[in-house]
Amino acid sequence: MEAIAKLNMIRISPRKVRLVVDAIRNKPVAHAIATLNNLDKVSTEPILKLLNSAIANAVNNNGMEADKLFVKTVFVNEGPTLKRFRPRAHGRAYEILKRTSHITIIVSDEVK
Repeated sequence: MEAIAKLNMIRISPRKVRLVVDAIRNKPVAHAIATLNNLDKVSTEPILKLLNSAIANAVNNNGMEADKLFVKTVFVNEGPTLKRFRPRAHGRAYEILKRTSHITIIVSDEVK
């Protein structure tokens, strides 16, 4: 059985989030939490909250045991980009892209 948790419109670039997400893919939940606690990246805090939410969904909604869960699937999609402009020399404008991410975590208790 599976449990899903999603986080949409987080204001961190998908490229930066994927670095952290790749470290916890296909790991047991306890190992993934330990990994996230020891990584020094900005995106670890929201991913840790999302992982805890997926674990809570599995335990409360589906009756699974938290000790037997592992991270089955985790992926990051690109969300809408906020476009901002900065003044530059000779009256030009420089575009700044503020990227957003959509993160999805699926935990499962089934053996691979």
